[in-house]
This record gives sequence, C-alpha cells and structure tokens, in this order.
Amino acid sequence: MWKEPSAGIAAQTQATAVDNDSGGAAAPRPVRLPDPAVVASVEPGSIGEDLGFQPGDRLLRINGVAPRDLIDVQVLQGEEDLILEVEDPQGTLHVLELEKDADEGLGLGFTEALFDGLRQCNNHCPFCFIDQQPPGRRASLYLKDDDYRLSFLYGSYLTLTNLTAADWQRIEEQRLSPLYVSVHATDPELRSRLLVNPRAALLSDQLAWFAERRLQIHAQVVVCPDLNDGEALERTLRDLAAFGTGDWPAVLSTAVVPVGLTRFRPPGDGLRAVTPADAAAVIERVEPLQREFQATLGSRFAWLSDEWFLIAGLPLPPRSSYEDLPQRENGVGSIRGFLEELEAATQTLPERVEPPRRMSWVVGKLVAGALQPAVERLNRVEGLELLLHGLPSPYWGQDQVVTGLLTGADLLQGLAGRDLGGLLLLPRVMLREGEEVFLDDMRLQELRHRAGVPIRLLDGADDLVAACLGSEGGGA
Repeated sequence: MWKEPSAGIAAQTQATAVDNDSGGAAAPRPVRLPDPAVVASVEPGSIGEDLGFQPGDRLLRINGVAPRDLIDVQVLQGEEDLILEVEDPQGTLHVLELEKDADEGLGLGFTEALFDGLRQCNNHCPFCFIDQQPPGRRASLYLKDDDYRLSFLYGSYLTLTNLTAADWQRIEEQRLSPLYVSVHATDPELRSRLLVNPRAALLSDQLAWFAERRLQIHAQVVVCPDLNDGEALERTLRDLAAFGTGDWPAVLSTAVVPVGLTRFRPPGDGLRAVTPADAAAVIERVEPLQREFQATLGSRFAWLSDEWFLIAGLPLPPRSSYEDLPQRENGVGSIRGFLEELEAATQTLPERVEPPRRMSWVVGKLVAGALQPAVERLNRVEGLELLLHGLPSPYWGQDQVVTGLLTGADLLQGLAGRDLGGLLLLPRVMLREGEEVFLDDMRLQELRHRAGVPIRLLDGADDLVAACLGSEGGGA
C-alpha cells in the first residue's frame, strides 16, 4: 500500500517568531520545529486504515506542511487532495497520495496533542496550584500549561500573557474560538499584581481584539479573599458583561470559583482560605448581578461554582438556574448535573437485590452532604446498603476538599479501620486521565493491594447505580 517517497522531503530550518504587533504580543521566542505526529490509534473503516496506517507510524507532513498540533492536522486534512509523508517504525519513508471528500478525516489518533512543545506560563500567581505541590512527584504535575491550543482543544484556561504576534495571527486566521481565559480581575493594576506580570494589564485591549474579530471566550475568576473579592469582583463581572452583549458576544460566560490553598504553598504569599462567611458574601454579591445580567443580556452570564454553596452551607441552586451548563467543567453545576443524572438513573429501581450487597462510595468531604439524599434513595432498595465516606485531604492540608483532589494517601488514611463492605467504589476523576495513578503518584494497583476489598471505578451516575445493583460496567 505504501508508495516510495519523493525527493521533496527535506528538513525545515530553525525560525524565530517576530513580534511585529505593538498591541499586546509577547516578546519574540524561538520556534521549536514540530516533532512527527506519532499515530496512537487508527479508526476501523477509516481512510487511515485503508491506507495501511498502524500505531507507531510517524506523520511528517500533509501537503508539504509539518503540523504543529492537532489543530493543524484538522485544518490540513480538510483538503480534498492530500499528499502524506510518513515514516514507519522501521524508519522507511513513504508518500501517500489520495483524493477524498473535504469533510472526511483520516481517522487517526495521535499520542500527543502538541507536536512542537507545550507553551508554559510566564506568570507568578501566588495562588497557582502548580506551585502548591510537594517536590519529587511526576514531572507532568509541574508543567504550567498556558497554551492557547489546549484551551481551544480541551477547554483549559490560559491568561493571554505569553502570546506572540504570530500566535494572535493564527488565532484569527484559524478562528480558534472559543478560548477559555483566566481573568481574575479586569482592573489593570490589580490583574498585574495578581499575576505578577505587567503584561496582564493588557486584558481590556485583548478583549476588544476578540470582539472586533467576532471571536469568543469563556472567562473565569479565581476569587482570593481580601484581594479580588467585594467591589473588585463586581467591577470585573460588569466589565466582562460589557463584552457579553450583541448577536456575537465576545465573552460568553464567566465562572466565579474560590481559591484553593494547600499546605505546600510558599510562605508569606498573603493568601488565606475561603471561610463560610467569605462564601456567603460572594454569593450575596453575585446573585443580584445574575438577575441584572438576565434582564440585560438574556443570560445569568456569571456563575458561581458549586463550592461556594457547599462552603457556605447553603443548598445548591436549582438545575434551571445553570441554563445550558456552559462552565460545568469548571465546577459550575457539576454536582447539580450529577444529581440530575442520578435522579434519572434511579427512576426504575428494583424493590430488592439478590444476593444482598454492602459497599462503600468515597467522595470528597466537601460534596458528601449534597450526595447523601441520593445514597438514602438507593438504600431504600431492600438488600442494598451503600455507605458514603466523605473524606478530607491531609495530603493537601484541606478538610473540605472536592473528590478529584483526593490522593491515594488520603484514601488509605481516611478509610483505615472503617467498614467498607464488600466493594469500594471510587470516582475515576481521582486518577490521571488515561493512567491509573493518583495525584500523589500512588498507583491504583498499590491501593488495591492495601485496601483489603475489591475496587470498582465509576465514570458517572449510571456506573454508580449499576455497581449498587450488581450490573456490569465500570472499572474493575
């Protein structure tokens, strides 16, 4: 199936991004040449399978262009006539020529999303979670992602402070929208102080740039008590809402989330943890603005993450208040959404299960109270006993913690001596995506060995119900 390569395959030369934009581009930086895109998977029945692609093949160029990332792959493969330059695992070069429909992809998955390296953060935020970790863990935990491409692909947040003129040009040309932007404050001096970066003051001009080009963002504000709360928070939300008007708003939504602090953070950072009184004050400040934005923008626009209500000891808002959950991945309505899914999954529960089942479900202590009614509903099934364990995190030094931050050490310490029944249910969100390892580098295999009971991983509400009723599904 492979064809021999043409003589046109040649190495690209080192280049430098030139800062020719006085409107907010970062200083020039060397451009790393892209590595080949290594194939990880081939979709059955796809063009890639027909061409003979296999995992381990290295895609060098599409129509003479070396893709820098998955975005380039998507754009380049959109042509109807393609010339693919490929190197197989044995190092042999091949050239494949094909014709296809413009909307037909190659069906290839790759080992990495970025082929020319991760754009890291150039800020020094005192509340950065990366800097609040202990030393000596896996290297990926210390990478400060501030890459606009990952923001577009996966919804990760960036600050816009490290973009070069070439980056801004690419965002415009390839219509990389929406992006997800960490704002924290719109006051230039305050934002510069929070990010410890004078370039952070350019946010207003950058938002105007998005608006002029009909490009869009979702925003987030990490609230640090006594720094960017109160009147500063209200100004930030009003300033962002000014870009949320019209048929094509530049700012689509804003998430307001509390700062998370660990016992490993640097001393003298001037930060303090959010208290129940702080949480209540933020809710009292934001909810009137939501009503105002609903009247003027047709949307609440600014959403409080679930943690505010849990910290304040208040009930979560009704599902209708979250609209289409634009910030669910940021913790806004995630618990309410899970409860809604759990409600649907428990509509037709049996009267009893045979044989009787007794098991434990582990979540972060912060969310346990909100989940308790669902546990009580499941426990009305005769023969089923589900024990809910809401655990703190001694590892991070947090008593009230969300589920995804629980580590292997937290589980071993928090469950020691407890009656776990015959099965331990763990939300998969505790583990690194695609790998069975916790944030403290403990592997799931070690926890299985030390827990004393079988462990089943849960991917959602349906998995929880299936595990309780003895159905298949979930991780073993």
